[in-house]
Amino acid sequence: MQWTKQNEQRVYANRWFSVNLADVELPDGRHLDHFLIRLRPVAVATVVNDANEVLLLWRHRFITDSWGWELAAGVVEDGEDLAGAAARELEEETGWRPGPLRHLMSVEPSNGLSDARHHVYWADEGEYVGHPVDAFESDRREWVPLKVVPDLVARGEVPAAGMAAALLLLHHLRLGQDGRP
Repeated sequence: MQWTKQNEQRVYANRWFSVNLADVELPDGRHLDHFLIRLRPVAVATVVNDANEVLLLWRHRFITDSWGWELAAGVVEDGEDLAGAAARELEEETGWRPGPLRHLMSVEPSNGLSDARHHVYWADEGEYVGHPVDAFESDRREWVPLKVVPDLVARGEVPAAGMAAALLLLHHLRLGQDGRP
């Protein structure tokens, strides 16, 4: 069953997103008004070191009034490539410049409401270049053992679904199904 968008009009827009209203035709011919949020792509990055520790940020999200572990992330600027944006965000938010980045996954965190796409990258080396420019974005930055990632996710300490998925995939890729390198 496919829903068909008949038209879409912008209700509100700013630099980061727009809220639109779509007229959607359902398979049985009925129509419904459906609000959607159009967002710029988001680039996400981290580093996993030789000790199988992943670089994470501990931060508060005022929208949900919750604390949790996250990866460095931000909006891709006009004309910027995804990997370049991911590297920039990692350095700005952590003070670490990644080595060569590898694409890990791309996800749509809420595709029933938004066209947001998060593109996640990782590197297996990085260089500390100094205090993060955007240190205000997190309470602290830490190297967390990959082996504890499943427990962090299970306890809700990685609340963002796409980041939880990325960390679990990194855990699997680096440590295998049994959690050992």
